[in-house]
Amino acid sequence: MMTGLDRLENLKTVNCMASKVIHAIYNDDDILLNAVKKVRGEHYHIEEVYTPFPVHGLEKAMGLADTRIAICAFLYGLVGLSVAITMMNFIMIQDWPQDIGGKPSFSYLENMPAFVPIMFEMTVFFAAHLMVITFYMRSKLWPFKKAENPDVRTTDDHFLMAVDAGNHSVEEVSSLLQSTGAIEISLIEKDDDH
Repeated sequence: MMTGLDRLENLKTVNCMASKVIHAIYNDDDILLNAVKKVRGEHYHIEEVYTPFPVHGLEKAMGLADTRIAICAFLYGLVGLSVAITMMNFIMIQDWPQDIGGKPSFSYLENMPAFVPIMFEMTVFFAAHLMVITFYMRSKLWPFKKAENPDVRTTDDHFLMAVDAGNHSVEEVSSLLQSTGAIEISLIEKDDDH
């Protein structure tokens, strides 16, 4: 009879098992694109595709959702615009009003046309910088992060598709990948610790 400690050890063993991933290497982007469509058509899970340059239509073929960074950019721009309006109202109207060129600073609305360039610049500044920070955080690109490229040839002239073998037969998946035009196929055992 299994005790609670034995069940816990068994659960840890099951959860820490390595998963099987098949790496298929291609030498042409059109062949890769057709292979991705065929593999997805057979309902296999594609973990990742590594390419030396952007391949047009690959994200649609992989079934990836559209990016939402444009929504973030709009919201960050609104934050920048709000900061600009608040900052200029406080600095130029409330805290230290100045008579510049014979134009008194009685209210923000009377002087708003002079503030439009600053409002525009702050909107662009906040949107651009916060988008870059969001992109790096979302992509998990931290400083000094070790590269996750499984094959150095994908930085030059080859394309790699990583297919999760999961509960499928490795031979079956490998033969499908071979039929799609892969020039090299390898089985990788990877830990699920990340």
